[in-house]
Amino acid sequence: MSSLVPLFVLLIIILFTSSFTVCYANELRPAITIKIATKVPVPQQLSSLYHHDIVVKDYYVSEKLDGIRGRWNGSELVTRNGNTINAPAWFVKGFPQQVVDGELWLARNSFAKTASIILRNTPNEDWQNIKFMLFDLPQHKGTFSQRLSILHVLVNTTASPYLHVVPQFRLANQGELMHKLDELVAQGAEGLMLNHNAAYYQDGRSADLLKLKKHQDAEARVIEHVLGKGKYRDMLGSLLVELDSGLRFKIGSGFSDLQRLKPPQIGAVITFKHYGFTARGVPRFASFLRIKPTTKLSKHKSLNHPLK
Repeated sequence: MSSLVPLFVLLIIILFTSSFTVCYANELRPAITIKIATKVPVPQQLSSLYHHDIVVKDYYVSEKLDGIRGRWNGSELVTRNGNTINAPAWFVKGFPQQVVDGELWLARNSFAKTASIILRNTPNEDWQNIKFMLFDLPQHKGTFSQRLSILHVLVNTTASPYLHVVPQFRLANQGELMHKLDELVAQGAEGLMLNHNAAYYQDGRSADLLKLKKHQDAEARVIEHVLGKGKYRDMLGSLLVELDSGLRFKIGSGFSDLQRLKPPQIGAVITFKHYGFTARGVPRFASFLRIKPTTKLSKHKSLNHPLK
């Protein structure tokens, strides 16, 4: 029994020494922090739908440009989701130090071409056809009238052929507004934007920034390809899509024959137009417009028909 005691004591000493060594070593070793870079959406002002209960003459009106919204943060162009836009150095040369919001725009009815140029990982000479159309100063504390004046000063003092201010104009009443909408839409415009002259910039949905179009548009995620019948046999008949609310419905119009042969992938986000809602909340007369530009699309196959 007596011979076991020293052995037991020796074991305690060894364990205590090992524990102390490990703890001491851990205290000396610097902590390792792993940082994972994530893209943070850029807070910005968003428009509300136009309504008739406004005084039109209190608003600046401009054409709604169908391009890619971008923000110049003083050093680079970024998307609404915070992703870097790989613009050529010569395109942004001379851009101001101020943060500005604008639309990267090519021309009317050219959204797909615009997206193909702007969202490339490696920019090319096609950027020389792009204009950065400025419409606001998000960090300025003044009214929209004041911000608009400063935007013109910035552009006029910047030696860049790619920087422009979105043309703004004033109208007297609802009749003039609707006439201008018809006129510009007939020329290929998407619609109009109305910004209250005394409004301050605010992140999120603004009641002072209004969007006026002949139709509404929204986004939905593709859930399923539904096979067509008749002349669309062995082609896409319609898309089963889902809104953020979880509501599912089908879109069967607005597709070219090529798009029916090679439809948007399952998981892709599409933009569609519609004309209000049914009593059940389903978009009325929904029609496909385009695929939302993205660098990452789902690789899943169709759920019920392997359309190629």
